[in-house]
Amino acid sequence: MWSDVETQDDYLNYLEVAEVVSEILLSPAMRPVSVGVFGTWGTGKSSLLNLIEADLERRAKKDVIVIRFDAWLYQGFDDARAALMDVIARKLYDEAKEDAGAKGLALKLLARVDVVRSLGLAVEIGAAAFGVPTFGVGSRVVGAIGNYLSGTPEEEDAKAIAEGKKELGGLIKPEKKQTPPEQIDAFRADFGQLLTDLGKTLVVFVDNLDRCLPGQTIHTLEAVRLFLFMGNSAFVVAADEDMVRHSVSQHFKDADSRHVKDYLDKLIQVPVRVPRLGVAEIRGYLFMLFANGGEIDKADVEKLRARLETNLRLSWKEPPLSIDDVVAVLGDKGKALRNSFDVADRIAALLANAPLVDGNPRIVKRMLNVVRLRSRIAERRGMPVDEQMVAKFALFERCVGSAAIAKMYSLINEAPSGKPKLIADLEKLLDDHRKFSDAFPEEWKPDASFHIEWFALNPPLGDVDLRPLVYLSREVTPVRTQSAELSQSAAQAAARLCAEHAQQLGGASSLSSLMGRRPSETQGRRCEAGSEGSV
Repeated sequence: MWSDVETQDDYLNYLEVAEVVSEILLSPAMRPVSVGVFGTWGTGKSSLLNLIEADLERRAKKDVIVIRFDAWLYQGFDDARAALMDVIARKLYDEAKEDAGAKGLALKLLARVDVVRSLGLAVEIGAAAFGVPTFGVGSRVVGAIGNYLSGTPEEEDAKAIAEGKKELGGLIKPEKKQTPPEQIDAFRADFGQLLTDLGKTLVVFVDNLDRCLPGQTIHTLEAVRLFLFMGNSAFVVAADEDMVRHSVSQHFKDADSRHVKDYLDKLIQVPVRVPRLGVAEIRGYLFMLFANGGEIDKADVEKLRARLETNLRLSWKEPPLSIDDVVAVLGDKGKALRNSFDVADRIAALLANAPLVDGNPRIVKRMLNVVRLRSRIAERRGMPVDEQMVAKFALFERCVGSAAIAKMYSLINEAPSGKPKLIADLEKLLDDHRKFSDAFPEEWKPDASFHIEWFALNPPLGDVDLRPLVYLSREVTPVRTQSAELSQSAAQAAARLCAEHAQQLGGASSLSSLMGRRPSETQGRRCEAGSEGSV
């Protein structure tokens, strides 16, 4: 099984993109700079952030202050603007503790965050002062910090603020009377001066905006632009563009489509989109997942990763690694994974191109977890299926609609010995796509091209008892006990009769009592009202 969290390792050849982004962040000519890492759910935005951060530390560890801010963690507990300012101020205080001159300014900045949080800032005032569009929201005050604070600061935060107020004496008290624009100006001045005194570049990674409600999303982006966008700062915002624009349209009710589009474009200077994965990348990703999930030494897994990465970078002129090449890199232990690598090689194209997968690495990983789980259950129960068969059915479930899935399992449930004649017939028609398409059911026609590719995948299933695969897929479709003498609709009707008869008699009833047969004639065909049967 594989963990469904962002990785620290590059399995998808994202490192090239990460290296270019880190060069932008470290270029003095580019700062201040905001980089947007854009991609839909599961495409690897957080993993790409990890690679950028690792490359930054490799290039300029002593000259960069890196902060990771997860906007979703603060939702419902703190205003996003104040939370982001607080996280940054505390990190800068940690960096400045050993510098007597910078320490006082860092404490002052911490105290200002406390004042700003308790004061509350109207978005319109800040936007008017710094040129961020508000789309005519007028005098409506959006998201006052104090009103949305539903939690309390951590003990260490309170101590830091108390220490700052003690060292600064009466500095804070008169500043509480400043107007919101004056508070913003004061915070920005102290923030910029502290960055200059430290002589380091501040790089802030903002992640998980996709999971936030519209208000939290907009407030986080406002904090970046209004309060923190200074000469020695750089921000990397990972987000789904469509989700952010949806948040803009929801938050600013009178925004037209042009303003919705412009909002993100004005905030993000350098858009970087997560690369779309093709067949070669998905194939390499599957190889790495199987290698990482097997009993392979970490050193050998890293050798394979490096070899695949090099191969992918040269894919414009070199052929992909063969399964023999992959096994050879892993040595003797890799031989045990040959069957899994063969599965990867066969399904890579469908995973890369199927509309309901579209090369999404998180979906791919979750599907493999389903395959591995079902394979282990099959092994425990002594079912005559292998991982290739399980993978083929899991792929079918992932890539077609619910009607097509229901039809497939209906055919299996109704067929004698779980061997639908239609599947065997379709496998014989693969060389004639017109006859193939004419032969398959109406429920499958919306995904005609997928079915052609799916039926062509090994192993062939025309002469295989497929009932174990239906059992393993029971979280997708109910498993029914069927006899060869009853169709699916008849079996359902019989089940309803069983339930009604059981209620009348106050106990369980058998199909034999309803059909007027002796128990010996119906042995093994017992139905249980309201429950799933066994295959």
